[in-house]
Amino acid sequence: MDAVQGTLDELGTPLSDVTFVVFDLETTGGAPSDDAITEIGAVKVRAGEVLGEFSTLVDPGGPIPPFISVLTGITDAMVVAAPRIEAVLPSFLEFIRGATLVAHNAGFDTRFVKAACAAHGYPPPANPVVDTVDLARRVLTRDETPNAKLSTLARFFRSATEPCHRALADARATVDVLHGLIERAGSFQVHTLEELKSFVRAPTPEQQRKRHLADSVPHAPGVYFFEDERGEVLYIGKSTNLRNRVRSYFTAGETRPRIREMIGIAERVRHIVCSTALEAEVRELRLIGGAKPRYNRRSRFPEKVVWLKLTTEAFPRLSIVRDLKDDGATYLGPFTSARLADEARIALHEAVPLRQCTQPVTLRTRRAACVLHEMGRCGAPCEGRESPEEYALHVESARRAMTLDASPVFTAVSARMERLSVEQRYEEASIDRDRLASFVRTAARMQRLSAITRIPQLVAASPAFGGGWDIHVIRYGRLAAAGVMPKGAHPTPFVASLTATAEAVIPGPGPVHAASAEETECILRWLESPGVRLVEVDGEWSLPAHGAARHKARIDLAYQRFDQRRDREGRPLR
Repeated sequence: MDAVQGTLDELGTPLSDVTFVVFDLETTGGAPSDDAITEIGAVKVRAGEVLGEFSTLVDPGGPIPPFISVLTGITDAMVVAAPRIEAVLPSFLEFIRGATLVAHNAGFDTRFVKAACAAHGYPPPANPVVDTVDLARRVLTRDETPNAKLSTLARFFRSATEPCHRALADARATVDVLHGLIERAGSFQVHTLEELKSFVRAPTPEQQRKRHLADSVPHAPGVYFFEDERGEVLYIGKSTNLRNRVRSYFTAGETRPRIREMIGIAERVRHIVCSTALEAEVRELRLIGGAKPRYNRRSRFPEKVVWLKLTTEAFPRLSIVRDLKDDGATYLGPFTSARLADEARIALHEAVPLRQCTQPVTLRTRRAACVLHEMGRCGAPCEGRESPEEYALHVESARRAMTLDASPVFTAVSARMERLSVEQRYEEASIDRDRLASFVRTAARMQRLSAITRIPQLVAASPAFGGGWDIHVIRYGRLAAAGVMPKGAHPTPFVASLTATAEAVIPGPGPVHAASAEETECILRWLESPGVRLVEVDGEWSLPAHGAARHKARIDLAYQRFDQRRDREGRPLR
């Protein structure tokens, strides 16, 4: 049979002939329905040559949240004379006409452009879109770059421009990243635009070859293990439908380089069927913490958490420790790192003038006070200037802030942030923002955890799929038993039998003592889900009336915009 020469359409568009418009937006937040564009930056390139640039500030029509100003440096004063989006949009749409759009986490930017078009009567752009985050995850490994953030990739590809959360600078950096990624993709025989777009989603030969590993996995809730030829556990996961979840690892939808690498090593999949979805989630956490599979990122080291401890010395201080002891001290945590614990400690020191020195201080101690006394941040008990009774008031304030009411810390740090923002010291304000968030979020988390870990036994039920009830026995915040009560069965004997055979749990010191914080949080999420009913509560389940949760809600609302903007930089390479 004679060979047939393909048409130009079949050959595709060579990447050297493609006009790319690499663009970036700055916004007041992460939701196009509630937030607005504050800056547009775009660079038009073809064959490595810059053809033009587009850059403008945009008046969002309302105030820019302080947290966003801290992130981007764009203030209300900077955009007060800028054009509105309806005046900017026609020029931008003309600039991108006929080009392939490129952005880092393109979904974020394109959603805002489409929302602006819809709001002002323009059809949404039909341009092809390339996402440098997706492309980076396809061609780079975790050994090369720890994540797919724009700043990380710009350093890796030695971009001439450093990303700084300003639209044009970030777009210029993304141009260098795009060129570096296209060069990498060439080693995978990707030479046309069509090949580039399909390359990200194509399953690897290893994924296709090993689809049979899912054949013996049942349609049931449970936990699955990928193992290599020696039986070493590579990865542990959980699902409400084991067969469907394991199958998904061998499809084009699985694009994480780390997981694709794991599939290449895996030789078998084992599973444990669980009674309920909650049992599967808890088993997964316990098994990951025990086996520490190299391809799991989260939950591998639950024992490495740290705590902020208000010591029991004559003049107590705040200390970062790894162990909970039954010593009558007050603890705040758990924190995933000493850095986060230190941030919370600094935030607490902003509100309460506890001593910050590490030397023992007693009633007989007499040493020269440090500079903190001169700054009014310590009463200098080391010089005898502050009596034990006076210092005890500070200790009680710290204890209340840690366990009952975070308002003094929230008020003190917020006032400092506002002062720094007025002085345009945004970097310092952002540091205080993170310190406050570390304290408030951890205090709110600990109060939720402590509320349930005080309960000797709690039994709850939720409707099971197909009838019946999923029933769980929880003791001191630990899942002690799980079962499915058949439809029509009498609950009293079933619950009695389940509690009689449940794991015995012995309480220990501290707010979280019988299970990892992650396990208890899984249980709390289930307890708070729709349809769950309490069957039995042995004890009192309550939260502080003035707890940190009310301040956490305010911080989370402000951080929601910040976090959504951060997501556009790319989650870690997996």
